[in-house]
Amino acid sequence: MGIFDKFKKGFQKSASALSSGLKEIIIKKEIDDKNLNKIEEFLIQSDVGIEAASEIKDIISTKKVDPNKDLKLEINLILKEYIVSLMKPLENSYFFKKKDKLNATLISGVNGVGKTTSIGKIGKILKTNGNKVMFAASDTFRAAAIEQLENWAKKIDVQITKSSQGSDPASVAYKAIEEAINNNFDQVLIDTAGRLQNKKNLMEEYKKIANVTKKIDPDAPHDVILVLDATSGQNIISQVEEFNKIIPITGIIMTKLDGTAKGGILLALAKKYKLPIIALGLGEKEDDLQIFEAEKFAEAFTQTN
Repeated sequence: MGIFDKFKKGFQKSASALSSGLKEIIIKKEIDDKNLNKIEEFLIQSDVGIEAASEIKDIISTKKVDPNKDLKLEINLILKEYIVSLMKPLENSYFFKKKDKLNATLISGVNGVGKTTSIGKIGKILKTNGNKVMFAASDTFRAAAIEQLENWAKKIDVQITKSSQGSDPASVAYKAIEEAINNNFDQVLIDTAGRLQNKKNLMEEYKKIANVTKKIDPDAPHDVILVLDATSGQNIISQVEEFNKIIPITGIIMTKLDGTAKGGILLALAKKYKLPIIALGLGEKEDDLQIFEAEKFAEAFTQTN
C-alpha cells in the first residue's frame, strides 16, 4: 500500500464526513451568503477551528467557481490548496534523518494517547534511516509501561535502558543519555509517564526529566514531541497549551486519526500553534505511523488527488 493509500484509508471517516456535509449544504449551482455561512459552521463543527474556518469561507467567497463544474469538488480543491499552504511549512521529515551527534527526544502526552506505541514506531523509522537507537523507559510509574517498551525494543531490535518500577524517572533518562554518548548512539527516545496537563506535581516531575538531561548536554532534550489522540477533540488544544508552558514543544504526533471523523482538529492546531507535525498515526500496525506530508494529508482529507 502506497503512502497516499495509507493516508486515504486512515482519513476515511474524516473525509467521508467532510464530503457528505458539504453535499448537504450545496444543493444548487451557486455559493450564496447563506451557503457560505453554512460551510463555515460545518467546518467549525468538524473541529477545523474558528480562525481557519473563517479564512476558508473568505477564500471561497472571492473565488470564481465555474457553474459547469462539480461545485463540491471545486470547494474541496480550494480547501486542499488552503491546507497545503497552511501545513507545508510544518513538515519535518528531518526529525527521522541520521544526525551528526546524539539526538535526545522527550516523548510526552496524557494517558492513553499511544505514547509508548508511537516510540516503537518512531524507533523503527529511525533505524531504517541508519540510526543507532536507544529507548529510555522513564515511565517508571507503571511496570506495564516498562514491559511494553521492552517488547518494542525486542521487536525492532534496539537497546533499552530501564530501571525497576518506582525508580526516579529522571535518573533513567540521565543514564540512557550517558550510555548513548559513550557507545556512539544517534538517537535516544525517552518515554515519560502519561500525565494530565492539570496535575502540577506530575508536570514538575516531567520538567525534572528535561532538566536532568541538560546536565550531560546543555542542548538536551533536542526534541520534545507531544503525542495527541485525535479522538480527544477540542481537549487537544488545552493539552498543547499546558505542555508547551512546561517545556517548549518542538513537534507533535497525532494518533488514532483512523478512528475519528474530526481529523480537522489538525488544521486548528496548525493555525493556532504552527508547531511542526512529525507524523500521523493512521492505524494499529507497526508501519501505520506515517511521516507527515501536507500534500498527502490534504489530498486524503478532501478526497482529491
